Amino acid sequence: MSIIQFLRIVWAYRLMILISTVTVFVIGFATVELVQPRYEAQSRVMLDVIKPDPVTGQVMSTAFLRAYTKTQIELVKDQQVARRVVEDLKWRNNPNLMREYRQRNSNLDLDFTKWAAQKVAAGADAQLIQGSNILEITYTSFSPEQAKNVADALRKAYVEMTLESRRASARRNAEWYEEQANKAKGVLFKAESDKASFERASGILLQDDKTDVDGARLAALASQAGAPVVAAPAQTSPSAAALAQLDAEIAEASRSLGPNHPTLVAAKNRRTVLAATVAREQSSLNAAAGAAISAARATSGMLEEQKGKVLAQREKVERLRLMQDEINLRRDQYNKALVRAAQLRQEAEVLEAGVVPLANAITPQSPVFPKKGLTLGASIPVGAGLGVVMALLIELIGRRVRSAQDLQAVVNAPVLAVIHNPARKRRRFALPQLLPRGRGLLGRPVRA
Repeated sequence: MSIIQFLRIVWAYRLMILISTVTVFVIGFATVELVQPRYEAQSRVMLDVIKPDPVTGQVMSTAFLRAYTKTQIELVKDQQVARRVVEDLKWRNNPNLMREYRQRNSNLDLDFTKWAAQKVAAGADAQLIQGSNILEITYTSFSPEQAKNVADALRKAYVEMTLESRRASARRNAEWYEEQANKAKGVLFKAESDKASFERASGILLQDDKTDVDGARLAALASQAGAPVVAAPAQTSPSAAALAQLDAEIAEASRSLGPNHPTLVAAKNRRTVLAATVAREQSSLNAAAGAAISAARATSGMLEEQKGKVLAQREKVERLRLMQDEINLRRDQYNKALVRAAQLRQEAEVLEAGVVPLANAITPQSPVFPKKGLTLGASIPVGAGLGVVMALLIELIGRRVRSAQDLQAVVNAPVLAVIHNPARKRRRFALPQLLPRGRGLLGRPVRA
């Protein structure tokens, strides 16, 4: 189908398209005039999830931000928040609402508070403004004043509910951690008592680095026994060197002097005194070397004895170390539980709910439904489009030849002439023009 054929079809059914357009416009106008308008008020809060928590210092990660915002949106529409709104606005004292409650068409046995809470929850909604951390709370009602009041009450109830929920959760967690701390303290005291009893029974004491006294003594003896014992070499003292030099002088003098020569006699006397001195020094050196060897032998004996003692009580020392490890573990658990309980107790006393209320709602001046200009403006193209669709459907059901091109599409033969019927103009707006004609040869629709 070409654009020319489409335009011919539209022109042929122009009256039906006009009727469809007028009908849809009248329906839209009646909707605007008869349907009770709905008003929507907005109240906003800022989700303060970017800065660190004032107590714990934690920052919410991006992975949990989507779930957190979804939770806050659902919390705004929760029944507990709606009940707070009903109580805050004192709807039970509102005669119009009480009359509406008594005249309701429902078989459910609901009290007024639950019915009013459902009414609040049905009109409440919330959404996060794109690209920000501002949560917009909306409420839709037939009354602009009621929409504004409920929107503000929803924001207030949501903030209070969030704060109370945070405090209650922190309080419950603090009580749990305090209970765990008390359990850890009891286990710690028992472990300390068991270790003290075992130390008294075994006579073994552990130092701060988890080494016992006998083990430390063994390490000290091992370091002493590992030092080499070196004996002092003979004739290393100055007296021995002087004696050797004096012997050389006496031997040289004996070649030229007689045995009774005064010089030689004096030299021999000095040698006698010097030899006695050297003997004494050598005796001292030998005694020191012997003492060192004896000390080394004694240390080796003590080392072997200490090794045997340490090996004999090795199992007890290892058991004491395991006891000390358990004590350290229980003490660490106790300290961590106390610190966490203190943080949660402090968090239970905070005055911030993690949300910051912004400006109050404004009384709406125009309804959100129905929008008069949009409804009437959209009714014209919708009616025209509906008429065009109906025209095309009728044309497809009963195809008609409206031009030479249509005839060529039906019969594969050249068109010799086109004959116009003047009487057709007089019957242009007749009712049969709106309906499909009968079918001719080969099942093709033809005009009468």
